[in-house]
Amino acid sequence: MTSRVVVIGSGIGGLTAAIALHADGHEVEVYDQAATFSAIGAGVSLGANGTRLMDGLGLGPALREVGSDLQRIQFHEWRTGEIFYEHPMGDWYTGRFGAPFLGLHRADLQQVLLDAFRATGGEVHLGKRCATIAETPDEVTITFADGTTTRADVVIGADGVRSTVRQHVAGPDEAVFAGMSCFRGLVPIDKVPGGSSMGLTFFLGPTSHLVVYPVRRGELINFVAYTRDEAWTDESWSAKGDASQAVAAFEGFNDTVLTMLGAVEDTGRWALFDREPLRQWSTGRVTLLGDAAHPMLPHAGQGSNQAVEDVAVLAHFLSRPDLPVSAALAAYETVRKPRARQLQLGSRGNAKCFQVPDGPEARARNERLTNLPEMVSWIHAYDAHADLQQSEKVPT
Repeated sequence: MTSRVVVIGSGIGGLTAAIALHADGHEVEVYDQAATFSAIGAGVSLGANGTRLMDGLGLGPALREVGSDLQRIQFHEWRTGEIFYEHPMGDWYTGRFGAPFLGLHRADLQQVLLDAFRATGGEVHLGKRCATIAETPDEVTITFADGTTTRADVVIGADGVRSTVRQHVAGPDEAVFAGMSCFRGLVPIDKVPGGSSMGLTFFLGPTSHLVVYPVRRGELINFVAYTRDEAWTDESWSAKGDASQAVAAFEGFNDTVLTMLGAVEDTGRWALFDREPLRQWSTGRVTLLGDAAHPMLPHAGQGSNQAVEDVAVLAHFLSRPDLPVSAALAAYETVRKPRARQLQLGSRGNAKCFQVPDGPEARARNERLTNLPEMVSWIHAYDAHADLQQSEKVPT
């Protein structure tokens, strides 16, 4: 069924949804509260479960052009930098899971998506903060903060962890401080000791850890450095830290880590907040996608991938001519909620795995990591389209 669709939010999930729905013949408009597109200095990873779906939308070549195919995964001891576990990725990973594991600069990924959406004749309406949503059985009216309105058959809230659309769908929710903050930044690869050999790289300490990988064709190293911290409670992605704060927070780590943290020119810092899985993602004509539906701590590296999986399932049901909108949204939610919930809760557990005391606990953790490829295969081998073959069992 062809619909007029309004997407609130022009991040990874929102733009991917716009591209997929336009390809299925829907009329799509995208609105975002930002006044301009800004190049957020952060990396994002796409595993095979996301990359295969991007390939299906015709975006694979452009993503491979701007990204980095991660060639190995490594775990390092925090003080010495010694590798205690390593496994190939690259060709091995692509052969097993059907697509590469890509490290991408978020700005590069967003530009690929913007270019693809604009190629369809679409445009993102900036400076449009969603203020209210009014539903009737026949349509939805969105009113923006500037007083303008628009109408749609379907509204998709892809507006992130502080989603306005989520409040319409599920009411207010409480964010719970995770007791941790993180520094994030990009460093030229030649300023990182051993940077040219890095793939997906972890440095694991008792109360802090880092996730590091190359982006932008291997020109830059992206790092996310997590540390237990009860004082820093600013959740904003635009909040700034500085290199000296990062170096001080990771005192005692090996020289590679400290050199990398000290070389960054622009450091973001924000507190991590967790949210309980939502009981409800949709109303009659409004639904949620990505972080708006299932915000999760970043410790599974699956936030963007889960948004892309959401798109595949939502587009499938919205394009079934036999389903009214409300039934399509209900079916989407039924298919997606169990997996998203499992990954939300799993992300919490990973934080505890990555930060354990030196000694017996760390040695036991390190031994468990030798089975990592099998532990995570359910995530990366997942095929959203194959899962949809089971969706005929979903009551409509």
